[in-house]
Amino acid sequence: MSLFLYPLMADVLRLSQPSLLSSPLLFPFQSSPALAQLALPPKQNPDGKIFSVADVASAVVLRDRKRSSSFKVHATVVENEGGPKWWEKNARNMTDIHSTEEFVSALSEAGDRLVIVEFYGTWCGSCRALFPKLCKTAEEHPEILFLKVNFDENKPMCKRLNVRVLPYFHFYRGADGQVESFSCSLAKFQKIKDAIETHNTARCSIGPPAGVGDLDLGVSQPADKPAEASSR
Repeated sequence: MSLFLYPLMADVLRLSQPSLLSSPLLFPFQSSPALAQLALPPKQNPDGKIFSVADVASAVVLRDRKRSSSFKVHATVVENEGGPKWWEKNARNMTDIHSTEEFVSALSEAGDRLVIVEFYGTWCGSCRALFPKLCKTAEEHPEILFLKVNFDENKPMCKRLNVRVLPYFHFYRGADGQVESFSCSLAKFQKIKDAIETHNTARCSIGPPAGVGDLDLGVSQPADKPAEASSR
């Protein structure tokens, strides 16, 4: 007999034969307050009702469901309390970009370093799934500068850079300017590794960084459909 059935049998026997279970040696399990109320004889039961075995079993199931529900709610609250959001857990060589000026400045100060720009959305499931692996890659390549651009905070700039799917990546390298761009998901993360291997080679400086080219990122663009989460 399973442990779950012992307290149930104890409550059932208390209903039918209260004197049989007067000794705690027979059933050392304690009934819940609700079941103890059910087990009272008719004269002591406020409602004067006699409950069947099915009633007791239903009460046990209801009690366990309530306990399970309260535990799940508590676990959810604890998970969301305090601490940074997933998109705020940066590696040391990661920088959050909040404006066009910050973006251009970061590219200019990077010199000949490889710069990887991630365009993401806090609501994007694909962005969230990919982000831990991106942080690990950043830690493995401290020589690379990673810039993070929140799409919703920088919509005019993102649309000017033709960012339509999230997460989206731009690669910049010194005077070569933008050397590659593509959308990527966790399943296709090898694309990022391949791009790093291609563009993160040793080289001599060949001039000032090209930045974002001749794009006028300060000009707002007409309203367009919002970015979509990548499934590729």
